Amino acid sequence: MGEVAGEVAGEKVATATGDGQGDAREDDFIYDWNSVEKVAPLSRGRITFFDETLRDGIQSPSVTDPKIEDKLAIVLLLDRIGVDHVDIGLPGAGQRAVEDVTFLAREIRDRKLRIKPACAARTHVNDIRPIVEISQKLGVAIEVMAFVGSSPIRFYAEDWSLALILQRSAEAIDLAVSGGLPCTYVTEDTTRSRPEVLAALFRNAIEHGAERLCLCDTVGHATPDGISNLIRFTRAIVHGMGARVGIDWHGHNDRGLGLSNSIQAIEAGADRCHGTVLGVGERVGNAALDQILINLALLGELGDRDLTSLGELVQLTSRATHVAIPHNYPVFGSDAFRTATGVHAAAIIKAEKKGHAWLADRIYSGVPAGRFGREQEIEVGFMSGESNVVYWLQKRNIAPEPGLVKFLFAHAKQNDHLLRESELRAAIEEYRGVVSQAVPGPSPQTTADTNGQVR
Repeated sequence: MGEVAGEVAGEKVATATGDGQGDAREDDFIYDWNSVEKVAPLSRGRITFFDETLRDGIQSPSVTDPKIEDKLAIVLLLDRIGVDHVDIGLPGAGQRAVEDVTFLAREIRDRKLRIKPACAARTHVNDIRPIVEISQKLGVAIEVMAFVGSSPIRFYAEDWSLALILQRSAEAIDLAVSGGLPCTYVTEDTTRSRPEVLAALFRNAIEHGAERLCLCDTVGHATPDGISNLIRFTRAIVHGMGARVGIDWHGHNDRGLGLSNSIQAIEAGADRCHGTVLGVGERVGNAALDQILINLALLGELGDRDLTSLGELVQLTSRATHVAIPHNYPVFGSDAFRTATGVHAAAIIKAEKKGHAWLADRIYSGVPAGRFGREQEIEVGFMSGESNVVYWLQKRNIAPEPGLVKFLFAHAKQNDHLLRESELRAAIEEYRGVVSQAVPGPSPQTTADTNGQVR
């Protein structure tokens, strides 16, 4: 099989076609409209990632709060794939939250993980204090994510004044900073907040020692244009103050724009991006961190970061939260790289026969399955061709006898669904029975290989 020499458009792709072509280039096979007129990287510098699965994600009304051992397993996998920060809870919510946060922070410390812990808190000293106490008890710097609503609709509903919120914000940030903790100032519903209010809140936060500002699309209101406007506005305030303050983007998916908005936010100047695994979260969920990572990797923004464990993280999060993975979920859904369509399957098979694994993984896939620990799968169903049947049999070390292929092909055409493994094996047994009755003498022998597969 051929091997990929490089993932970036224009690099050499090693081939083994046997037709004298030798080394080709990726853009010999794929014209990439995504890179037309692209003259610089998407981001202005290193992008960091902040996982919200264990805090914002489990606020979903359909999510089960994971057991503590599952929470730890999620943190370990996040660390393995290189996620930089993880929100491990809101200790102001009560004793159970305090215990979980303490356990996870201790494990991060003792295992010497690279991932850094953070905790959410309302801009209230009663929420900040337990974070400071846990941090001092363990000797671990826990980032404080101090949040407060900033939109006019929230101010009206809560009977808040700007003066009150400025005061509460200052007190909360002061307590975090005096406790020696990094503090990020999080404005909820930023994408529906007035510029003069945001300007006052941001300046107040920076003056009191906040190291980062987190812009939130709390109800999934924003479009890409709105995000560009908001981040440009925020950067102007930060630069105008001569401050060295980072900008976070925290998006939700109510309009189905969570992923595209996150990419837009990075391009506009956000240097840390939030998300949850599987996009779990309130209402229709947060921006999906796994999808953000996949797309940035495909855009060449993540270097050689190894994301082959990302599927394991998605599966674990699904089990731990009791959230099913949709069959058509990008990359990690059961159907993501599976086809039973004759034309599609034939093209993949032809590419494999050329000895070109790189091509076979892309000819009917915009995402290379192998890069994310998956593989192309060809099944048999009512829209299949005979090549599907031959491929399916060969993958299972079953000789594709012409009679058997035609029998299974006819069987597939008589059904209204993709045939399960058990159905196809039952059809094989049926065919063997028909053959044994039609041919005098000893019945055809059915043997099994060392894996117990029928030959």
